Amino acid sequence: MVENASQLFNHVMALVIMAIALGMDALSVGLGMGMLTLRYKQILKIGLVIGVFHMIMPLIGIAIGELLSQHFGEMAQTAGGILLVILGGQMIFSSFGRGDEPIVRPIGFGLLIFAFSVSLDSFSVGLSLGIYGAKIFLTIILFGLTSMVLTWFGLIIGRNVRHFVGHYSEAFGGLILLIFGVKLLLNV
Repeated sequence: MVENASQLFNHVMALVIMAIALGMDALSVGLGMGMLTLRYKQILKIGLVIGVFHMIMPLIGIAIGELLSQHFGEMAQTAGGILLVILGGQMIFSSFGRGDEPIVRPIGFGLLIFAFSVSLDSFSVGLSLGIYGAKIFLTIILFGLTSMVLTWFGLIIGRNVRHFVGHYSEAFGGLILLIFGVKLLLNV
């Protein structure tokens, strides 16, 4: 019985650490998105949507399991990096433009693009977890809650920092997204 409790504790701790690691990208993207003018209602919604995506994507990954694990894991990281570079570049470009609204905002379909790009890495982790028989319910709950809270944290910090950065806050937020996308692409 002690061995089982110890194994369960180790399993849960490994999942918590993994959830925090996967949620850090949500924190980073939250910092960038927080530089946009967002109301607290939007911040709540963005965190919830990103949390749900961090539950759905690993669940899909776990379901697919061993079949595509190594091949698709690299593709998911590359796709997420490309999306973040495009979104970050677009934010930077629009901040120096004629004052037009950015092409993609974290509202409606734009929010789905953000959530998808941030949660792609949890899909590839889900593929690996499917191979090792992770506890599915616990995994998706931990991933979703952690990414949701870290997204909220990043959005609120970004929202508050935006006032200090002034006119260039959207460019700064775009730079954060761009750097994070390049980091994903370079596998650093």
